[in-house]
Amino acid sequence: MFKIMKASNFTLPSTSKVKYNLKDSIGKFVVLYFYPKDDTPGCTIETNDFNKLLSKFKKLECEVYGISKDSLKSHDKFRDKYKIKFNLLADEELKVLKKYKVWGKKKFMGREFMGIIRTTFLIDKHGKIIKIWENVKVKDHAKKVLETLKEITKK
Repeated sequence: MFKIMKASNFTLPSTSKVKYNLKDSIGKFVVLYFYPKDDTPGCTIETNDFNKLLSKFKKLECEVYGISKDSLKSHDKFRDKYKIKFNLLADEELKVLKKYKVWGKKKFMGREFMGIIRTTFLIDKHGKIIKIWENVKVKDHAKKVLETLKEITKK
């Protein structure tokens, strides 16, 4: 069974041009999804799926944030290209990625390298992590997160 932990607070530059601090979301649910790279096939599917379901997340008082090590400039291009309606956060120094333990060894085509392990955190209104999805498969992932949130908010 997963132990409920407090989500580590952080502040990161955001595509809203205002630095985002996790404490700003107390009182709302938060989805933090960590993804490897802007405008790559899997990351685009995942981001577009969260974008399509955004109004449903908002109805459940939930904010959605995508985090990668890409720059704000890269995030802005990605956001504009796909008309993403939520903020993307830039962690170029890998501080939050390491804090949330999503920066690690990856294997691709026989090569090992350090990178972002696709992971999603669902945080409750009190800033506690209530669910973690690790090594996310992007197909239908946003839908699964939304279904989990619906289950939790029913209680």
